[in-house]
Amino acid sequence: MRKAHVALKYGKRETSVNLEKANVIQVIEPHEIEAQDEHTEVMQALQNPIGTGQLQEIIDERRARGTNPTVVIIVSDITRPTPTSTLLPHVLDALHSAKVASGQITIVFALGIHRLLTSSEMERLVGQRVFDHYRCVNHDPNDCLYVGTTKQGTQVYANPIVVNADVKICLGTVELHYFAGYSGGYKSLLPGICSRKTIEANHKLMLKPDAAAGRLDSPVRRDLEEAGELIGCDFVLNIVLNPKKQIVRAVAGHPVYAHREGVKTVDSMYIIPIKELADVVIVSAGGAPKDINLFQSQKALDNAQYALKEGGSIILAAECPEGLGERVFERWVNEARNKQELIDRLDYAFEIGGHKAGLLAKLAQKADVYVVSELEKELAERAFLLCAHDLNDALQATQEKYGPDATVIVMPHGAYTLPRFQAQICE
Repeated sequence: MRKAHVALKYGKRETSVNLEKANVIQVIEPHEIEAQDEHTEVMQALQNPIGTGQLQEIIDERRARGTNPTVVIIVSDITRPTPTSTLLPHVLDALHSAKVASGQITIVFALGIHRLLTSSEMERLVGQRVFDHYRCVNHDPNDCLYVGTTKQGTQVYANPIVVNADVKICLGTVELHYFAGYSGGYKSLLPGICSRKTIEANHKLMLKPDAAAGRLDSPVRRDLEEAGELIGCDFVLNIVLNPKKQIVRAVAGHPVYAHREGVKTVDSMYIIPIKELADVVIVSAGGAPKDINLFQSQKALDNAQYALKEGGSIILAAECPEGLGERVFERWVNEARNKQELIDRLDYAFEIGGHKAGLLAKLAQKADVYVVSELEKELAERAFLLCAHDLNDALQATQEKYGPDATVIVMPHGAYTLPRFQAQICE
């Protein structure tokens, strides 16, 4: 029988497996858009903002109030693919053209509940020149100010540097998100620069049925956008990346109106129709930084389940050099005696970080989940994952369960692509 060689991104390397061509019913690839000249694309977005004036006009309006405006720029941390060092100089040039001094500008890293960045990581993200000449700070979720409460009851506590700034600018990437629908827009603010309490209240809405990838009506997104309005955001610069992490679209301006234009590009590239569900889904988180730890890699598993038959198996390729990746996630995994205990805990004691342990347990209750990674076997098994030495070992285990005719779907870009069963599209 003819073989199909499948190579998947794994950290900064690749891992591969040989499959019988007859078994592979689909390889889910993005409808890739050709990369644009990144500097031209970003400049065009800044010069043609959607729903707002240009940065110069925003600064002039603040100055007309009699203030020397302070500016905060919220940027992504190392778990996100946003090419901050490419975007940031264009924004800074626009601010300097508006006569904003370097001392009036602060760059805040939107960590949410992620670990603090080191100085070298900050420098790598923004570039040496920017790091040397501008104030760069990590967000601290334990030091936040109350700004209001959303209709869903989320009490919004946000970073005081951001709250007190005269002009707030958010940089980010629009991509599919497994319960907020999409990243980008106001999501730089919540969870990016909010307190743990606020993030937990917002993220608990993921338990509602409409909280899913590819849904702008996700209750999580509706809530975070309302929270973003309470905090305030004057201007966003969001980009859409292809799987090579090249910029294919840049949008700027209002945090909702500009964001929605980015969403259209994401949908055209990454929501992929499928006509048949598979016995086995082989998925890569997409390589670094998407598979930096299990906490981040879980997003690929969430997308993969939409291509899987009931009772099927998922094989995840994710390097996870930083292990589980989040302290509360790790605590929930270590404290759990069984899957159902974790699932129940989502309802009665929801805790941000721990939520992913509960979601993994839900998935592991419905399907066998094999992981090919650098995780220690004992650690993977505590998270209710089946540890495999390589993709071939995992595939062999699934063949023993389903037989030689098992159907397979391959997702090389699992964190990016969303399979949508054809029947769902036709509804």
